[in-house]
Amino acid sequence: MPRMLDVSDEVRAEIGDEEAARLLAGESAPGSYDCTSCRTPGDSEQERTSTVLFIGDETAVLAFAHATCLPSQVVQVTEEQLQGAVRSIGAVGGESQQQAPAPQHLQQPPHAQPPNLVPEQAVLGVTSGLVLIQNELHPALVVEPTAPVARPGTVGSGDDFLPLLIEQGFMPLTELAAVPPVLHGWSVLLAAGQLHAVLQPNPNGGRPVAWWQAHQPLQVTDGWRAAANKHQQVLMFAAPVGSVGRQPREDLMRDALDKAAAHGKLVAAALPLAGI
Repeated sequence: MPRMLDVSDEVRAEIGDEEAARLLAGESAPGSYDCTSCRTPGDSEQERTSTVLFIGDETAVLAFAHATCLPSQVVQVTEEQLQGAVRSIGAVGGESQQQAPAPQHLQQPPHAQPPNLVPEQAVLGVTSGLVLIQNELHPALVVEPTAPVARPGTVGSGDDFLPLLIEQGFMPLTELAAVPPVLHGWSVLLAAGQLHAVLQPNPNGGRPVAWWQAHQPLQVTDGWRAAANKHQQVLMFAAPVGSVGRQPREDLMRDALDKAAAHGKLVAAALPLAGI
């Protein structure tokens, strides 16, 4: 039976017209599936469904999601991330993805740390939590390096972490009174309900690359994931080393964010969701 599938031009270019036709005809696409974004059931015979192609350096995985959760797209990830996502999806249900031969024109996997922003001695700490803004809960990521971040090519002990992010489009905050504006081109990659990466525009064009990438997929709470799927975006807050810390509770994290903002040590942006 034909499927109500959205196959983007980008996905079609990777899998080929023949495979795209087989998907649309229902020959190689599941009828029912677990949406690999919100993890709830979907039916490609009854509702619009997006095809999402994840590409590693050796493997490609075609996944399915509600069209209302994610658009059809191609996402570049490392092989380790891809295999972890396959294991996670298989443990949940197994029908929302299928392995495919890797396309021949693969890009190199993105670097594990942002090469033009954070030097080797600094590691980005990332904490997830829910933040209340204007009486509504929003999913948030708080990013704080473990050491000062110098501007590439400079020598000294200065910290340019926030100026570098402001140059990328993040907004300085003095208080958490409103949702920050969307930063187009950046996104948060969720795979099988886990946090995998923060993606930034590729300076050479083409697919986005990882600005931050988890060594192992990070678990998020059901509430965080539900809020992310509701808003289709995640708020990212960033602060210099020592400004927020890794707080054990969301109320303490909020207090730390408020203090960092009041001292002019916080930037933020709303990042759309990407991935499965």
